[in-house]
Amino acid sequence: MNEELKEIKIRARMMPGAVTYDGFLGNDKRSLSEIIAADNKELERFNRYVEEIADRMKYFTDATFDVFDNKVVIDDIYEVESTSSKGNLSCPYGHGGLFRKYETTLTNRKNNITVKWTAMTIHLIEAHHFFGGKGSHYRYEPETLLKALFTEAERKK
Repeated sequence: MNEELKEIKIRARMMPGAVTYDGFLGNDKRSLSEIIAADNKELERFNRYVEEIADRMKYFTDATFDVFDNKVVIDDIYEVESTSSKGNLSCPYGHGGLFRKYETTLTNRKNNITVKWTAMTIHLIEAHHFFGGKGSHYRYEPETLLKALFTEAERKK
């Protein structure tokens, strides 16, 4: 399948109502490759990789699943809570697998940045380098995620 047709199919699954109520693109009119290239360039500026971000998000989410009320404070810096919903989501890129419906909220107490993500958010970042379209509900600029997920000392490593 040529790349243009493949993108049309993926974008259709990313539209509001296809996989999620709000969709994944927000008001972003750029192609998926343009969105991904811009975000990858931003990560390069900070000498970071999508795998580091996804691993950190998983770490915080997993920590909430190990406590009774799904709320935890880690290292006296990160306040993290997860809430679950029934059901699963499929990846808009069309490959196999279902992703559990939950939302993790993290507040970095040092800089007061709060971010929210889902299993799908982590998957899209890790597998597809896709941080969401501008204006979408779960879109975070890579720099914002780095500031929320890592201390200043960790970001400078």
